[in-house]
Amino acid sequence: MGIHNLAKLIADIAPGAIKDNEIKNYFGRKIAIDASMCIYQFLIAIRQDGTQMTNEEGETTSHLIGLFYRTIRMMEAGIKPVYVFDGKPPDMKSGELVKRKERREEAEKELEKAKESGDVVSMEKFERRLVRVTKQHNEECKTLLKLMGVPFVEAPGEAEAQCATLVKAGKVYAVGTEDMDALTFGGSVLLRHLTASEAKKLPVQEINLARVLDGFDLSHEEFIDLCIMMGCDYCGSIRGIGMKKSIELIKKHKTIDSVLQHIDKTKYPPPEDWLYKEARELFKKPDVTAGEDVELKWTSPNEEELIKFMCGAKQFSEDRIRNGIKKMIKAKQGSTQGRLDSFFKVIPSTNNSKRKPADTKGNAKKKAKTGGGKWKAR
Repeated sequence: MGIHNLAKLIADIAPGAIKDNEIKNYFGRKIAIDASMCIYQFLIAIRQDGTQMTNEEGETTSHLIGLFYRTIRMMEAGIKPVYVFDGKPPDMKSGELVKRKERREEAEKELEKAKESGDVVSMEKFERRLVRVTKQHNEECKTLLKLMGVPFVEAPGEAEAQCATLVKAGKVYAVGTEDMDALTFGGSVLLRHLTASEAKKLPVQEINLARVLDGFDLSHEEFIDLCIMMGCDYCGSIRGIGMKKSIELIKKHKTIDSVLQHIDKTKYPPPEDWLYKEARELFKKPDVTAGEDVELKWTSPNEEELIKFMCGAKQFSEDRIRNGIKKMIKAKQGSTQGRLDSFFKVIPSTNNSKRKPADTKGNAKKKAKTGGGKWKAR
């Protein structure tokens, strides 16, 4: 779920924190991608005839071909993707997992009703709700990534938290996910729709955390409390208080502790034994591998092993896979130049004195050649 209605609140209050981009604008960027979210998108994708992609044995294979082509698309745009897989969910997430199980059970009942009535649209809707990313799906995707030469990280806990840690450590530029809690974990740049189907023609939506905090006029610690009040995966929220009331109360009282001292608890009852303090600590100190301990390395694809894996047991067309590999190799060769800002940075001038009139005979020509700014190699 992430943070309930956070994207809408940002659009309403801090629209300057959001900008739409084309995927090609991330040329040369390293981006950490929430693998489970990405795989789920591929698993719920259906073909034009309304069925999932499977091999002759009936095994679902849409996650593999989806990951293969979507990764190639990013590489062709000059992006260096790194996929981050979920580890063990925090104990505090157990309540959310129970709710998800209940929703699946309800979806199973609704699916049976839709089948009995022949309601194809409802059948598709409830079938999607029953889709789960399994351990087998994850392991197959790791095998594929390894053969493609694309790095992946196995997080000890939540993937979004690990992605945010990689951003904070400077290992990657941004987090690619649809879950807004990557911002709550401190990821400075969030990219949504990065792995969306090209057919949907959705722009990549970039959300900048610093601009969110500036627009909300909150510190990051206050922002964490706001996210907990709005509704997160780790504990309940105060009944009757929505997103607008949440930010109003946090801006006024700064912390949930202070909010609880000032609200009418009969009108706005907080959850019994509310674990907001524990949720706050989880967002501030999640279970992650330190960024400096993570080594990211992109290598050349293992063409023959890729063919064996994708065209053997998984039964994809060899011509299609070989063409995909050619695109990968070409993209890798074309992205070696990298971004200009990865090699240079602008050093602002420290001279505050008034500018002297330009020497039209000599200095003006020199300035035209140098561009007037100081650059320093990193």
